[in-house]
Amino acid sequence: MLQRIQTIYLLITAGISAGLIFVFDLWITNEGVSFFAKDEILYLGLFCGSALLSLITIFMFKNRKSQFVMGRLNIILNFILLGLFVYRSLNLSGETTVSEKGIGILLPIFSIVFLVLANKAIKKDEELVKSVDRLR
Repeated sequence: MLQRIQTIYLLITAGISAGLIFVFDLWITNEGVSFFAKDEILYLGLFCGSALLSLITIFMFKNRKSQFVMGRLNIILNFILLGLFVYRSLNLSGETTVSEKGIGILLPIFSIVFLVLANKAIKKDEELVKSVDRLR
């Protein structure tokens, strides 16, 4: 069913991953240029992949187990994205290219939170269906 709370959580995740990457910068270079996720194909691909995975997960409502697995895969994808951001910020020595970190680096964390909430709701639905099946 599309009118469940996990649909809202997954839509918020898709909005964060696909929409907010164009609004919030990841960091500002020493020259004062804002660096967005659209400026590097790897970051853009991972963010769009996360958004696409969230939208696919929404329409798998008839198979809750695979919906749960897709949510976990999306969480892993966002952890990879977060790991790339941490690696990029810690690997650069001193102030070579990154002058100031932006709020865009926190976007995968917000996505992970909403994906965990969606997976909790999916699991709750699965337990409800199992409990009803036991009564028959």
